[in-house]
Amino acid sequence: MTRLRTALLSSLLLAAALPAPALFAQPAETAAPAVPSFDARAGQIVGLLMGRVAFADSFAPSFQAAVPEAQFRAIAANLIAQYGQPIAIAGTASDNGRSGTVRLRFERGIATVRLDIGPPPEARITGLQFTGFTVSDDTMERVTAEIAALPGRSGFLVAKIDGAAIRPVASANPDRQFATGSTFKLYVLDELAAAVAAGERRWRDVVPLSHLSFSSAATGNWPPDTPVTLQTLANWMISVSDNGAADTLIHLLGRERIEARMRAAGHSAPSRNIPFLTTVEAFALKGDNFADLRAPFIAGNDAQQRRILDANRHRFTLAQVDGVSFGGEPRFIDDLEWFASPMDVARVLVDLKARRSDAAMAAMAINNGVGPAAAADWSWLGYKGGSELGVLSMSLLGRRKIDSKWFVVTASWNNDKADLDGAKLVGLVTRLLALAAKDGVTPSAPPPAP
Repeated sequence: MTRLRTALLSSLLLAAALPAPALFAQPAETAAPAVPSFDARAGQIVGLLMGRVAFADSFAPSFQAAVPEAQFRAIAANLIAQYGQPIAIAGTASDNGRSGTVRLRFERGIATVRLDIGPPPEARITGLQFTGFTVSDDTMERVTAEIAALPGRSGFLVAKIDGAAIRPVASANPDRQFATGSTFKLYVLDELAAAVAAGERRWRDVVPLSHLSFSSAATGNWPPDTPVTLQTLANWMISVSDNGAADTLIHLLGRERIEARMRAAGHSAPSRNIPFLTTVEAFALKGDNFADLRAPFIAGNDAQQRRILDANRHRFTLAQVDGVSFGGEPRFIDDLEWFASPMDVARVLVDLKARRSDAAMAAMAINNGVGPAAAADWSWLGYKGGSELGVLSMSLLGRRKIDSKWFVVTASWNNDKADLDGAKLVGLVTRLLALAAKDGVTPSAPPPAP
């Protein structure tokens, strides 16, 4: 359920190798090959995306191992489908000649790209990260139409936050329930913050890392029962979507307490998430090792499902998860998941904001999900995403720089027949965020004529 995080920043690590021509001729026996500069490498990005520069000659070995040519071509094709063909470099900036920012003009917008090149003499590109897009003459109506055209089911909400009031600016299917993957961790964070506010716990409390899980970016190889603080668990759970941190907190706080917090936060269909599953329980029930429990669990009511979990507590361990849900096609995403509507997500984000917990808000802001360029119009930006096969979700809470107004931008996309294009949703949500930054803002009047 951390797969989306890679797609969110479209980590393209590229290397082009067309050496810049020497300015002055030298004797052949003493001539040294020119070292490509940062600007020269930046100038090759258009050719790379268009397939005019050889992939094998252009990328550092580390990139080629991480992103094979076929994957790079697929990413390039997706960018071109969304923004038109790349045209030219609109500007570059680098402090050290090895890393910096490139503005890349497409037919329908401008991309902000983080570029890193390796050491001489090859100076190959080791990093190319698309961190934001500005689409020319973009509108909420255009983005709404593109979201509606996504295969499967989709919905989104852009809303102003006025105290506890959620005032929609644009939406599609805002009250429909979607599988949201790791977005459920917002409810765990909300209950943890509430427990701290009630004096029951402290952020600096040290607890054992009691429940390891798959897809745990921080805790995956940690020894069981490693002592960690509650703040550390919250930071891991939200910023890198660590499942071991989430499961440890669910067991520590109690699923019933989280369920009650979910209801109090205004979830419109809480029974969809009762009993509130740990990630190990969800992975297990999706797998072949638990086929005997899956059908009765799906068919059962809340009480019956809770009895199944309790009676088989000894079986629901990481060692018993076969991992079949991590490959192939989506598995049971309409039944074994965590569900919320876009409006439900907005409600829990508003609940977290109202709790005035510096620690909870700090956890949400560690990774803003969209990169520095897309976040430039926001003085504070918090994020949580979720993903698995057939499931993508992105949710942001932000305060605008221009007027300190708060907004929620959240979108979910499900398809039980096929996996989803994470980069496409990232682009759409980034555009919604950019449009929210401009909503209701009156352009500054031009200066008076001299």
